[in-house]
Amino acid sequence: VQLVESGGGSVQAGGSLRLSCAASGLTDSSPCIAWFRQAPGKERELVANIYTGHVTYYTDSVKGRFTISQDNAKDTVYLQMNSLKPEDTAMYYCAADSFCSAVPAGIRYWGQGTQVTVS
Repeated sequence: VQLVESGGGSVQAGGSLRLSCAASGLTDSSPCIAWFRQAPGKERELVANIYTGHVTYYTDSVKGRFTISQDNAKDTVYLQMNSLKPEDTAMYYCAADSFCSAVPAGIRYWGQGTQVTVS
């Protein structure tokens, strides 16, 4: 299994970024794909996930600003991030497994991460 993130960068507060996670090698027909983030000195936290292509979850701090979506034809999951705030600054990781979990230790597959910096 390989998960490759892209789309991170530096942006001013109020700006937008779209993260992409290209997945390959997943054998589950309906995996749960998630975005986690980890800021320096903080624990890795669940940002959003998507299951069966349309069931979604968002942590409270990003509701109304972030949107997770899935393009099955491209095996890619996106995280559209609008109205970014400095507190959104973190390394963002794509993760996948057969089930959804908010506990990082319970998820088998991870990407390398992409940095998002909001100033």
